Amino acid sequence: MAGRRGARSGRGWDAIPPRTGAGTTAGDDADEPRRSTGRRGRRGAPTSGVFPDGDTPARAEPPRSESEVAREICLRQLAVRPRTRAELAKVLVRKEISEEVIAEVLDRYDEVGIIDDAAFARAWVSSRHHGRGLARRALANELRQRGVDAETAVEALEAVDDEAEASAARTLVDRKLRTATGAPDAIFRRLVAMLARKGYPAGIAIRAVKDALAARDAEAAEFADAIDADALADEAEDLQS
Repeated sequence: MAGRRGARSGRGWDAIPPRTGAGTTAGDDADEPRRSTGRRGRRGAPTSGVFPDGDTPARAEPPRSESEVAREICLRQLAVRPRTRAELAKVLVRKEISEEVIAEVLDRYDEVGIIDDAAFARAWVSSRHHGRGLARRALANELRQRGVDAETAVEALEAVDDEAEASAARTLVDRKLRTATGAPDAIFRRLVAMLARKGYPAGIAIRAVKDALAARDAEAAEFADAIDADALADEAEDLQS
């Protein structure tokens, strides 16, 4: 026991100098920081613009020009459905694109055929007439709301003539009549009003409903026989004028 105490009382455990690293001499200061080699440890701060794990800093993208922004807006709009020049211009104005850039971009789109108001009008008339049964008056109103000029609209509406309107009106009436209930006079008024909302002239609407009622049953036919379609059409036209 005394020998052990003597061993400990000499330099003791705490007196053992710290172990020096490889390549150091006894005269080196053990607490001196290691010299920088130009590189950091794995968890150190990056040097020379290099981030940990080899990543490089994200570069800020250069700002886009107003023309690029305008084209992107237009393409997003056209991806939803075809648009007229006026519709695209309206959106660009709302996005605060300058008038000069709007004209530049839309002129270019006109030139390459990305926008074509005449083709738009023809497709719109065909789709809305056959799909929704709209007459020329309602179609003309929709084209006007979408910025199609009068001349272009007139050309597109030539695809729907009087015969086409009369046929479409009768198809609509027959479809509604299958589930219509009530007295013939009430049904008559409802169906004529329905056709009027779709843009049909009074004469075409009244005749379509009268003919459909005449073919429905005896009671409806008797009511239809008493209808003076021409007189009612003239009266309706006078009220609208």
